[in-house]
Amino acid sequence: MLYIFMDYQNKVDNRVVKSVSDRVVFTSVVDEGSLTRAAERLGLSLAVCSRRLALLEKRLGVRLLNRTTRSQHLTDEGGVYYEHCLRIQEDIDAVEASLAGMRDHVQGTLRVSTSSSFGRKHVSPFIAEFVERYPGIRLQLMMTDNVVDLVAEGIDVAIRIGAAADSSFIATRLAANRRILCASRKYLDRAGTPQTLEELSRHQCLILSSQGASNDVWEFDTDDGKRRIPVSGPITSNSGEVVRDAAVGGLGIAVKSLWDINDQLRSGELVSVLDTHSLSHTNIYALYHNRQFISPKVRVWIEFFRDRYSPVPYWEQGLQLYENDS
Repeated sequence: MLYIFMDYQNKVDNRVVKSVSDRVVFTSVVDEGSLTRAAERLGLSLAVCSRRLALLEKRLGVRLLNRTTRSQHLTDEGGVYYEHCLRIQEDIDAVEASLAGMRDHVQGTLRVSTSSSFGRKHVSPFIAEFVERYPGIRLQLMMTDNVVDLVAEGIDVAIRIGAAADSSFIATRLAANRRILCASRKYLDRAGTPQTLEELSRHQCLILSSQGASNDVWEFDTDDGKRRIPVSGPITSNSGEVVRDAAVGGLGIAVKSLWDINDQLRSGELVSVLDTHSLSHTNIYALYHNRQFISPKVRVWIEFFRDRYSPVPYWEQGLQLYENDS
């Protein structure tokens, strides 16, 4: 039983020793004035504490403490080393206090990525308000239609539209991304208004490509499950703005997000088509690194824009989507 206990105690000591530096052992012995009391304070055995102190002295090549069974006192070298240890600990305490304070004070550089079109329409107009509210933040906003590697580019948070593709990041929903079929009155007067999903295959459709792939199959949610409709047309582009402008120009039917065409729907330049058929659901979301240690600057960015986009995005409010029924 004695050997079992000693083996268990050694394992406990080894785990504790790994988390306690030689410097901490030394300063504790000095502060407590006793090797025994220092060992108790650190949760180490007396033998381990003594061994760690001896190894430290061996590594430094100097005697730090003169010890007898009744007393101990610092050598000259030990006094110098102790003063340096105290300054190191003060620096560590100051850094830790600063980091703790940063949890409650929003400051620092915030690197954000968003798509060009969405960024211009629904991020950029709020930047002045955000910076005025959080003057301690230095904002760096990258607007690009390419998918950005958050780690390689040092991005703190990205606003993405669609489905979260990388499970190693956290995706927080900012708003629903409602999409509709739309066209101009000019096109519908010329080609007719489709009444069924199947009729889309006979119409000119304006196709958005992404990541080198053409989205020439449109997917709808129906009572019978998902329906996939193949489409074709005169325009394929990786720019949503090009597809939108082509639809306004009367070139065909497009799948567009309401955040992108809300102004054109209000003005009548575009009208909705096949409103009773829902396109597969997507979201607008914030993508960031880790929920457990989310920094204050990332948290306030997410909360700021979620407040502006939810529960009903302002770009959807007051829209009349059934103007093509006549």
